Amino acid sequence: MFSRDNWKEIFETIQKNKLRTFLSGFTVALGILIFVVLFGFGNGLINTFDDFFSDDATNVFMVFTGRTTMPYKGYKANRTIEFDNSDIQDIEKNFPLFLEYISPRIIRQDTVAYKNESNSYSTWAVGPSHQFSQMTIMMKGRYLNVMDIENKTKNAVIGRLVEQDLFGAKNSIGKYIDVGGSSYKVIGVFQDDGGDREERNIFIPYTTQQLIEKNTDKVDAMVIGFKPSIGYAGAMAFEKSLDKFIREKKYINPQDQNGIFIRNVADQLKQNQQFARVLQIIVAFVAFGTIIAGIIGISNIMVFVVKERTKELGIRKALGATPKTVISTILLESVFITTISGFVGMLIGIAILGSMGEKLEDFFITNPYIDLPMAIFATIVLIIFGAIAGYVPARRAANIKPIVALRDE
Repeated sequence: MFSRDNWKEIFETIQKNKLRTFLSGFTVALGILIFVVLFGFGNGLINTFDDFFSDDATNVFMVFTGRTTMPYKGYKANRTIEFDNSDIQDIEKNFPLFLEYISPRIIRQDTVAYKNESNSYSTWAVGPSHQFSQMTIMMKGRYLNVMDIENKTKNAVIGRLVEQDLFGAKNSIGKYIDVGGSSYKVIGVFQDDGGDREERNIFIPYTTQQLIEKNTDKVDAMVIGFKPSIGYAGAMAFEKSLDKFIREKKYINPQDQNGIFIRNVADQLKQNQQFARVLQIIVAFVAFGTIIAGIIGISNIMVFVVKERTKELGIRKALGATPKTVISTILLESVFITTISGFVGMLIGIAILGSMGEKLEDFFITNPYIDLPMAIFATIVLIIFGAIAGYVPARRAANIKPIVALRDE
């Protein structure tokens, strides 16, 4: 089957029938190429979902206040719920087994100035542990600490682009900036993988903001980090217990969906990843459809090839060729063309994905790729079916009597 004469004959046949060989190979290569590209796009979609959450910690709850829509325990509907410092202390006291850290958050929009430069920025009044939830990366100086909270210091940690806007190429550490009419000392500069918007924020102690706002103890929201060791199931149980605890403390009807809001980043991440994987399955299904179309194309071409060579095969059989020899010759040619074309299509598809990079981010596809084993597996599948596609008509032709084959028109 793998003799030198067989290979010589195969190459001579390919040389004589260049168009037929090209069409056969093109069908195979195109099928694999489309599969690789589509499957890679599916992986790129998952990358987009992962990147969307990667700049913040995923073991986090964001707890926001709302306005009640139902009366409860003597309290009327339409109440505005407010959090204060005691809520932070009570959560720390009641959930020590689940809690890793907790930070209040008060967000304001202020005009910030340094000498002749000024701009409007978001000012985030937070606690020291807020750095973990945002995965803030310090470039210079330090982040807020416990002493800043206790002493209500007027220290500020500014984003990289805030420093660039206000200070240019100069170092901002130790300088004083005007934030909404109050003077703050810059103690640190941070960067954030979340992008430009994140790097135009300013962090100050939440106790300082409360002092400025008529010495209040109110906070807008709470950022709660749970221990990663409790896992997804533990996080869901913690969320349920936390929701019940806050509702009981604030007298919010358990059925009222608007009293408070808890955003479970871990749950949202899992749901979005599941959605992305469903889309990937759909894309993979379409991609496998292209392979099936390729297999059908090969089958049609091989039927034509065998039909075209019917007289030739009849002469072979008349000269003593066995059905096995006839089948092996056609089958080997089919496998050879399918293998070469399949791997060419696979390599071109991988090269296309590699050249994409970040070019498709506007279409929510980030760094598309395909695992090499998956690409090779799909190629081998097509080669196997290509062999089957060649075997079926070859076997039929091998069983034709020589006299009948010689009369074929």
